[in-house]
Amino acid sequence: MAACAGMSGGSSLPWPRVLLFGDSITQFSFQQGGWGASLADKLVRRCDVLNRGFSGYNTRWAKIILPRLIRKGNNLDNPVVVTIFFGANDSALKDENPKQHIPLEEYVANLKSMVQYLKSVDVPEHRVILITPPPLCETAWEKECIMQGWKINRLNSVVGEYASVCLQVAQDCGTDVLDLWTMMQKDNEDFSFYLSSDGLHLSPKGNEFLFLHLWPLIEKKVSSLPLLLPYWKDVAEAQPELSLLGDGDH
Repeated sequence: MAACAGMSGGSSLPWPRVLLFGDSITQFSFQQGGWGASLADKLVRRCDVLNRGFSGYNTRWAKIILPRLIRKGNNLDNPVVVTIFFGANDSALKDENPKQHIPLEEYVANLKSMVQYLKSVDVPEHRVILITPPPLCETAWEKECIMQGWKINRLNSVVGEYASVCLQVAQDCGTDVLDLWTMMQKDNEDFSFYLSSDGLHLSPKGNEFLFLHLWPLIEKKVSSLPLLLPYWKDVAEAQPELSLLGDGDH
């Protein structure tokens, strides 16, 4: 009992959160070398990075589940950054993939609705980063479709239309945005090495590219956050409680 009593001191330690919300490209981002894993490593002891990626999801479904992921409550629990990364499934061709396809106008409305919802639960627009879908390598994706017994159900030009309106939503709503679709195709270079063998998801190079371009946007939002709890050499040897039960920063 005495040991338990000795562990009861100190207030709970608020731990800031970065929430990654998206489809499979987000869900897979915690794999080895993934962009989400790189963010988590970069932010260790400053923020928890939460992966809320849902493979196959579109913005219609995302809009429905977002209130289950973030609710109005203690401001200390609100994410310091939220990334919204959808469009790869929304942009599927209606005739070939009606379940995942979302009309362009609805995609716009759904993105705006999610940004507005976040504002209503005290996550203002300056904490939100929209990410456009990456380009699609049609040759690789067509091979994937043939193996599944499908006709090709996505086109890079159509993905570009969704990326374009995502940029407009960010401008209208006042959020940051990362235009992956354009950046990966800069100067008409071959972008296929950014994508995995299926031509849709990110390769190790693609994950690295996304992390390197997303990090500056996140860094400016978290730069004031301290390292949580003291460096080990700074812990008072005789009375460690004096160091470890304070306000938690370094």
